[in-house]
Amino acid sequence: MLDICLLGTGGMMPLPKRRLTALMARINGSSILIDCGEGTQVAIREQGWSFHDIDVILLTHFHADHVSGLPGLLLSIGNAQRTQPLYIYGPKGAARVVSALRTIAPELPYDIYITEISGDKTAFEEAGCRIEAFKLNHNVVCYGYSIIVERAGKFDPDKARENDVPLRLWNRLQKGEEIDFEGRHFTSEMILGPARKGLKVTYCTDTRPVAGIVTAAKDADLFICEGMYGEPGSEDKAREHKHMTFEEAATLAKKANVKSMWLTHYSPSLVRPKEFLKTATNIFPNTRAASDLESVTLRFEDGD
Repeated sequence: MLDICLLGTGGMMPLPKRRLTALMARINGSSILIDCGEGTQVAIREQGWSFHDIDVILLTHFHADHVSGLPGLLLSIGNAQRTQPLYIYGPKGAARVVSALRTIAPELPYDIYITEISGDKTAFEEAGCRIEAFKLNHNVVCYGYSIIVERAGKFDPDKARENDVPLRLWNRLQKGEEIDFEGRHFTSEMILGPARKGLKVTYCTDTRPVAGIVTAAKDADLFICEGMYGEPGSEDKAREHKHMTFEEAATLAKKANVKSMWLTHYSPSLVRPKEFLKTATNIFPNTRAASDLESVTLRFEDGD
């Protein structure tokens, strides 16, 4: 299963009841954070989740509303007695930006490894997940991310016998080991059925609608997408500032065939986004105007 919490839903500046952008995902005792706007630490505390278990931070871009909470969070992670390395991914310039922000957090009890992303898309493995980064269209370089939990096939004893796999190796192979035994090489594919459907969450903010979002979000269980503007007549403003309207986000969700969508990253002028939700649900019915601390536990199709 995969736990998701939208820690902050605000864009540009915080409001009394709306923190700036951040999302946290938990799986098997590890946590992934996307962005770290002002108020992220407080939201994690309110949710009751741990600083210590944050293994990966994914930065979409370097506008202040997405990174201003980072120095304090890094200190809090250290105060939680973390000593394991922390991995940060972001667009080109991430190392310089993180270094500058660490001016007020220079000494930490753990190492930080930074990877700078380039190109239209890339993928990597972290925290037991496959993470896919895809380029967006904002007024600075910006990336969206999909967090994918892949799932191996079920154990097939008949297949194991057909491949003459010794019984003593079955358990280790189910755990993904590759084993050399009595002159043969054994892999998990020799005892498992076809891969089962996993879980996928796609997250993107600060962008105009682009075809790459539809491709990246295809068949996602949850699509979290910016809805900077919900009011009628805001289309020109969205184009000018390279953001999206509720209608544009819903159109992407429909094209990508996602199961559900949460809107986020609202303009400060959009005080009550739920009042305009119908402009999205008319296009994609399974849409929520998310609030801070909106959370869900996604489970595999068989309930595990």
